[in-house]
Amino acid sequence: MTIDTKDILNSILASISRIDYIKPEDIPGIDLYMDQVTTFMEEHLRSSKRRKEDKILTKTMINNYAKNDLLPPPVKKKYSKEHMLMLVFIYYFKNILSINDIQKLLEPLARKYFPGEGSMDLTALYQEIMELELEQIEPLAKDVTKKFSMASESFQDAPEEEKNFLHSFAFICMLSFDVYVKKQVIEHLIDQMSGEESPA
Repeated sequence: MTIDTKDILNSILASISRIDYIKPEDIPGIDLYMDQVTTFMEEHLRSSKRRKEDKILTKTMINNYAKNDLLPPPVKKKYSKEHMLMLVFIYYFKNILSINDIQKLLEPLARKYFPGEGSMDLTALYQEIMELELEQIEPLAKDVTKKFSMASESFQDAPEEEKNFLHSFAFICMLSFDVYVKKQVIEHLIDQMSGEESPA
């Protein structure tokens, strides 16, 4: 492994270690107008952007989420803390799931926990989910390191000038396969939860 590849791995692990999330106590205790919602999300999820010019959430996105029943409608054009928590879930899900699947997943959440009339409120649910996810950062970093090491040992017989590309390609393929398999599992679970039959 060369210095360059070690630097790449260190950079990847550093980005994993910087993964942060919006804590319920970070959300203002008052209902927010649309502009305040987009500004808040932009400030608190800035580190997750791929490019500086990317937008976290736009007014159009939020309006579409409400139209497609991913998000309960605002009350008098204002969004509550519960709206903000739902938007965080949507933000992460939209990178891997279809709008239809997100709607199936979040509809029971909005119905049972959004109004705060269920066995727990949405804040408590969100907090527990985030704690579970944060516990996965270290195992995830170890898994990424293992895949990187395996990819770096691949294509031993390739010409030296091609190895960097092939190692990177192998690494990307291994990570992509991992995401693909997990996405299949997620979709199967969503189909089960919504009472739909999955194809064999």
